[in-house]
Amino acid sequence: LLAGAGATTDAHHPTSPHPSGAVAQRAVEVALRDAGWQSGDVEHVNAHGTSTPLNDATEAALISRVYPHRPPVTAPKGVLGHCMGAAGAIEAGLTVLTLQHGVVPPIANLDAPAVEFDIDCVTKQPLRQRIDRAVSHSFGFGGHNAVLALQRA
Repeated sequence: LLAGAGATTDAHHPTSPHPSGAVAQRAVEVALRDAGWQSGDVEHVNAHGTSTPLNDATEAALISRVYPHRPPVTAPKGVLGHCMGAAGAIEAGLTVLTLQHGVVPPIANLDAPAVEFDIDCVTKQPLRQRIDRAVSHSFGFGGHNAVLALQRA
């Protein structure tokens, strides 16, 4: 069930977010507000997770600021590759499956996040846990940021 949505545009660079992540963070905050949630209500984050140093560092910093309670984080790009405009829809669908089945898939090819990232990445094995509220981050080319707040029906 779609509980909320947020969107912003970051015109910093055609393929890179502003290093502060402030504009993408605003999309997260709008989605949470639209859902009527506090950040601590989020039990899982499906990260955009491009596997590029700048984008991952920016998103990891955003996740640690917005979700200090450290919900489990996954990112499917390592399995899916980049599906261009369809990436956000696929990632939202995967988040819905996590809500339905209580399984957070591990991030492919990641043994552990860099030590400077204070986030709880799911690695190596799926995490089996009931998830009632999750967010799906989609941060695309041209600085288009969309975040969906999804909850179990």
